[in-house]
Amino acid sequence: MTDAQAQTDGMVIASDAGKPLAERHFLEVRFGGSGGQGVILMGVILAVAATRDHRYVVQTQSYGPEARGGYSRSDVIIARNPVDYPQLTGIDLLVALSAEAAQKYTGFVRSHGVFIFDSGVLATPPRITADTYGVPFAKLALEATGRAQTANILTLGAVVGLTGIISPDSLEKAVLSMVPKGTEEMNQAAMRRGLELDGEEWRVR
Repeated sequence: MTDAQAQTDGMVIASDAGKPLAERHFLEVRFGGSGGQGVILMGVILAVAATRDHRYVVQTQSYGPEARGGYSRSDVIIARNPVDYPQLTGIDLLVALSAEAAQKYTGFVRSHGVFIFDSGVLATPPRITADTYGVPFAKLALEATGRAQTANILTLGAVVGLTGIISPDSLEKAVLSMVPKGTEEMNQAAMRRGLELDGEEWRVR
């Protein structure tokens, strides 16, 4: 366990300690990647879906000045009670679509958290004491829809399928309401491909 993990583990509310993500009352999520990967949209869609599940939500984002290639980050807090502080104090679920995001943020993932990364861009993930899954999201998106650009929506499907933090129905409604007009069917196919992934097949540790 890293020093950062030890510090953030101490900030978990007592009732959530050791519970699966889907059962926690307070959940801190970070999506990290590069500009152009749709990371900001992922956070917004997750937040909208969580509100459909009658959760309190805070969503924030940060990105570099470059339109493409710079860093991009989206944070979402999902809670069963009103959220007092809008910034993450640790990470329960990290989704990294770039090697840089994985290296930068894994130290803040709580020991009972979940780390999901794109194995197409990161062959060997940092070793942390959290459930870890590696999935070639862009490759699977290309196979499912013919468009690697749908990898962000496929990733959201995988996140929900692997963790259960929101309901698939709420995710689907949020996706269809927020993707560009004319791409609904393609993005729905990507999302459903992600939802059907078998966790044991993609578990790294």
